[in-house]
Amino acid sequence: MKVYLHPISTTSRPILLFAADHNLDLDVKVVDLFTGEHQSDAYAAINPNRMVPVLEDGDFRLTESSAILKYLADKVDSPAYPKDLKKRARVNEMMDWFATNLCRDFNYGLVYPQVFPTLRRADPTVQAGNIEWGRENARRWLTILDQHLIGPDKPYLCGDEVTLADYVGAAMLTAGELVGCEFSPWPNVARWLDNMKRRPSWAKVNGTFNGLVESVPKEGMATL
Repeated sequence: MKVYLHPISTTSRPILLFAADHNLDLDVKVVDLFTGEHQSDAYAAINPNRMVPVLEDGDFRLTESSAILKYLADKVDSPAYPKDLKKRARVNEMMDWFATNLCRDFNYGLVYPQVFPTLRRADPTVQAGNIEWGRENARRWLTILDQHLIGPDKPYLCGDEVTLADYVGAAMLTAGELVGCEFSPWPNVARWLDNMKRRPSWAKVNGTFNGLVESVPKEGMATL
């Protein structure tokens, strides 16, 4: 199987971590986001959305990180995507919660507009308002995640074992490290992230991303 991605991408890192945890031998094709390779006509022929990741399994091509993770999990019969109807529904619920709630405000509201020029608003007043809106809503989502979705007892989002939701959620939240976010005000969130970072494959998979985190100046960044 071939996958087109970039190792700093929030949507690519869950696939790399899942693959590493499951010893999947993926043929990784890096699409250089920093040079705009994803915007090229050649890449658009692979994914007209001009985004990563993309999975190719023979003549079958699949876009969207969540769909790719579910496909891979079913292909290798991974317990990270349980067969039990209610347990699987809970994993789907958490994946959707991150994609539709937290990602909108935390990633695209607070983090990305400060780091990536293509997502920065041209008007400084609009930029500042957008970031403040994202920050306030992100805090609200984090409180819900901390107090109601994780709580004090669960090591992972859906219980005692890692699921696809953990791969997705951890990548989204650690993207906040680009602007200096830390999660100690939400102790259950911080504990869960620590559990994810202690997984054997985490450091290797996230090495390129961590290098980017270190290279981004934090002075003047709005954070949580």
